[in-house]
Amino acid sequence: MSGAGGFPGSNVGSSASEMPPMVRRPQPHPPAQPSPRDEHTVTMPIPFERPAPESVSEPDAAAEVAATAPLGPTGRPMPVFPEPAPLTQHGGARVISMCNQKGGVGKTTTTINLGASLAEFGRKVLLVDFDPQGSLSVGLGLNPHEMDLTIYNLLMQRDVTLDEVVVPSGIEGMDLLPSNIDLSAAEVQLVHEVAREQTLQRILAPALEQYDIILIDCQPSLGLLTVNALTASDGVIVPLECEYFALRGVALLKTTIDKVRERLNPKLEIDGVLGTMFDGRTLHSREVMERLVSAWGDTVFHTVIRRTVKFSDATVAGEPITSYASTSTGADAYRSLAREVLTRWPAE
Repeated sequence: MSGAGGFPGSNVGSSASEMPPMVRRPQPHPPAQPSPRDEHTVTMPIPFERPAPESVSEPDAAAEVAATAPLGPTGRPMPVFPEPAPLTQHGGARVISMCNQKGGVGKTTTTINLGASLAEFGRKVLLVDFDPQGSLSVGLGLNPHEMDLTIYNLLMQRDVTLDEVVVPSGIEGMDLLPSNIDLSAAEVQLVHEVAREQTLQRILAPALEQYDIILIDCQPSLGLLTVNALTASDGVIVPLECEYFALRGVALLKTTIDKVRERLNPKLEIDGVLGTMFDGRTLHSREVMERLVSAWGDTVFHTVIRRTVKFSDATVAGEPITSYASTSTGADAYRSLAREVLTRWPAE
């Protein structure tokens, strides 16, 4: 199904460059006396005399501290993210889409566990299941065949209100807007609607003053539903499995985000790229992470989600890992991610 305005499914090729093949090319031995022409030659740093302590400027001191900080899994110094300050009032929600057209990269897992971690820090969170597979709803213990009302009814029936569809998630401070296979019909029906790309934005408008954060779990495609989610969002978090094939589709996603920003939602920005299913014991995972940081720079989150069987166990239990295995490394990683994303967002 192609989106509107020439987004997905268009015959126009992507303007973004393909991720180059991940091949380790042989490196030449550095010459004894490097010349200006040896631009890519790796040499030992040039020795220099340190200034006296009183002449060290503040930026230099900060750089020295950063240089001595332990390296994180992304190969960069790992900062310490502060505990977020408590809120005195709720509302003015920031809307974030979990988006990647490749399936199985951790979008739903991240939506559930990041939402639960933000709720632990006193934020009022709404999770939006915007995938016809309904994985987000199932992951929080709902039966997709026993739902009277879902987000499909909210999209297609003007007499249905947000409060009628929202259900508690079982986690204090976090609610859910559920979905099931009915949502797949909405993509076909919305094609004939006026301002079809703004439909989700319209139905989420009443929630903006009730919640602090709204997380949208997008379907694994770049169709009309995903364009709706991006149009309604302030930012995008891109979960990306640390595997080579997952890297190749990011350029197309970036092109879609740029088109939505240009034509539908000027405020849309990429909040960060999140490495998931990372296994630091394998050379492949480390190389993919290195290339990810090389291509996206500081857009890549310092926090990385490592592989652990606890995520699968928590899904079967129908609850976030922060409550199912509160002291696990997976729970700690998502709490760290929650602190990091709050430091990246504009001051509340």
